[in-house]
Amino acid sequence: MAIAAAVRGAAVPALAEFPYRRGSTGFRRIVLALFAGALSTFTVLYSVQALLPALADDFAVSPATASLTLSVSTAMLALGVIPLTALSERLGRIPVMTASLFAAGVFAVAAPFSPSLTVLLVLRALLGLALAGLQATAMSYLAEEVHPRSLGFAMGLYIAGNGIGGMLGRLLAGSLVDVVDWRVALGVTGALSLMCAVVFRAAILPSRGFTPRPAHFAGSMRSVVASFTDSGMLRLYAVGFLLMGGFVTVYNYLGFRLTGPDFGLSQGLVGLIFIVYLAGSAASSAAGRLTERFGRGRMLLLCAVGMLAGIGLMTAGNLAVVIAGLVVVTAGFFGSHAVASGWVGLRAKTLGTQGPAVYLLCYYLGSAAGGTAGGYALHAGGWGGVSWYTGAIAAGVILLAITLLRLSPARAAR
Repeated sequence: MAIAAAVRGAAVPALAEFPYRRGSTGFRRIVLALFAGALSTFTVLYSVQALLPALADDFAVSPATASLTLSVSTAMLALGVIPLTALSERLGRIPVMTASLFAAGVFAVAAPFSPSLTVLLVLRALLGLALAGLQATAMSYLAEEVHPRSLGFAMGLYIAGNGIGGMLGRLLAGSLVDVVDWRVALGVTGALSLMCAVVFRAAILPSRGFTPRPAHFAGSMRSVVASFTDSGMLRLYAVGFLLMGGFVTVYNYLGFRLTGPDFGLSQGLVGLIFIVYLAGSAASSAAGRLTERFGRGRMLLLCAVGMLAGIGLMTAGNLAVVIAGLVVVTAGFFGSHAVASGWVGLRAKTLGTQGPAVYLLCYYLGSAAGGTAGGYALHAGGWGGVSWYTGAIAAGVILLAITLLRLSPARAAR
């Protein structure tokens, strides 16, 4: 993820004013709080993904319709990031993050009581909007409160909370749905989310590096529009949109294949497969190190090719090969995302635009639109249709990576 993206939007004081360094009690409290916040966010956001077959059966709807329970959340999260970033400049980082986590927890606990799919979708949309508050402010808070020499480590732990939360939500909900129904499974993840919100509020320290500023929504939008004037940024936004659309499609609909006649697995066993999500954390870290050696363009191309290769492996009829393919897809996605988001942060810093916020907008809109469209591919052609659809997406990322390789060295370095 882009550390530079976080630093850019923050009001950064002089080095001597940074009170929290790695190893200090304050640093540990901040890291614990943000880790808990990230865990809460991605646990409730993605827990529904492991329950899509159960939701489709219970509400008697298609996989594509069931996938809206995730798509509406990610769409509202995307739309909320830019305005809530501006709002946090006026109200402060901690009030926005605290309200975000507790509101999301309440919506998550209420969701299992939905009498209809429509009510569930409304609650999931509100949950996504609430979660945008943490995504919009967490990295800026870290950049304002943590000493620059300790910032990379703090960011790494925050990103780890994102990945672990995404895995835990899928794993916990998928494992529980075999024992209890989907409502109880969602309720458990919602309760966990509220517990994490309590931990966040108890551990977080008051802002010292934050200076309130007017919430200039018009200025923010001008900066957003300016970010579309750079061709390299446009291609990176497209990379984020396509990457997330393909990745979420694989995870949305794999459960339908594995619980179907081809493999006949239980929901609990399918839930355990989400452990391969850990491959993403390792891939993000490795991509960051290897980028320094091979360059951003080459690493993006390599990771995108890996994602395409994993999609090919997942067409096999052997479960071990399918799981191996899922590991490769996951690693390829996270590696690509790490490179692309970092590249956006660097170019945005040079251009002075809201590039990272726009990238997040495109990234989550890709999840909402691409993931739902993947359901129609499943309906039209089964897993073969999903493979062609996600393969075309990966091929699109490869083509974009090739065009990014052709940037002049000076422009590519931005």
